Amino acid sequence: MAELELKSARFRREREGDWGRLERLLQRLEREPASKLSDDDLLAIPVLYSATLSALSVARETSLDRSLLDYLESLSTRAYFLVYGTRPSLRDRLTSFFAKDWPKAARALWRETVLSATLVLLGAGAAAWLFATDNDWYFAFVPGQYAGGRDPTATTAALRAVLYQHGSQNALQLFAAFLFTHNAQIAVLAFALGFAFGVPTALLLFTNGCIMGAMMALYAAHGLLFPLGGWLLIHGVTELFATILAGAAGFRIGWSLAFPGERTRPEAAAAAGRQASTLMAGVLIMLMVAALLEGIGRQVITNDIARYGVAAASGIGWLVYLYRPRNFPR
Repeated sequence: MAELELKSARFRREREGDWGRLERLLQRLEREPASKLSDDDLLAIPVLYSATLSALSVARETSLDRSLLDYLESLSTRAYFLVYGTRPSLRDRLTSFFAKDWPKAARALWRETVLSATLVLLGAGAAAWLFATDNDWYFAFVPGQYAGGRDPTATTAALRAVLYQHGSQNALQLFAAFLFTHNAQIAVLAFALGFAFGVPTALLLFTNGCIMGAMMALYAAHGLLFPLGGWLLIHGVTELFATILAGAAGFRIGWSLAFPGERTRPEAAAAAGRQASTLMAGVLIMLMVAALLEGIGRQVITNDIARYGVAAASGIGWLVYLYRPRNFPR
């Protein structure tokens, strides 16, 4: 034992100068960019790292003391991650998100997206059909805070006036902020409720479709479906698409819990959560755009054709951005 300790002490003494220098250089790299180091220091780091790895190998083969092995393993690991590991900047992470991560997540969840869109359309169709049979169904689908006087008791003139009303710039900005908060809550709920095997998510999407369908049926009964379409779609294309994607993210979580496959349920949910959360980050960006279009753009642009033009441009833009063919690196 005494001989082993002597050997270990001699081994450390002969090399600890290099280890100490490597450790100091790593500490500088942790605090400041590599550009602050001199050329000699930059060139010395890979050499010192290689020498440390060699010392670690010798220490393992000769069974030197455990504390020395732990120190060399820790030093080697730090050197590897600081020298050869990737440390993307915020700019690089944002570029990767917009160029690859968000579109990749959207394309991976296309089946869930189709299911979400189908539920919204079914809800809209069901509400429109029920309204046609009895106008009182409107109040079952559209709560008072949503109706804002737009109900079967309103006149055609009153309903039309809502579509073209103006507001001050400050009021429009406040309205946009409110709408973003509200729509974000709906989208987050659609995502978060997915843990219950997607059932609450499906109900929320269907209910939102019912609100839209009842409102459209009301305006159609007054001959105002075309102007209502421009009023809704200028922001609704982005807003509904975002909600549908949020529902898709919720369904992915629910599906992974219901059918985890060969993984355990926590493992399956964690894998699905990483993918779904990436998509949800994009959903929040879409909701910000939708809030600006609804709170400002819709109030400023009062021409029906112009509103449809913005709606078409936004729809085509989102589809091309998220679903155009790409070769994603693995």
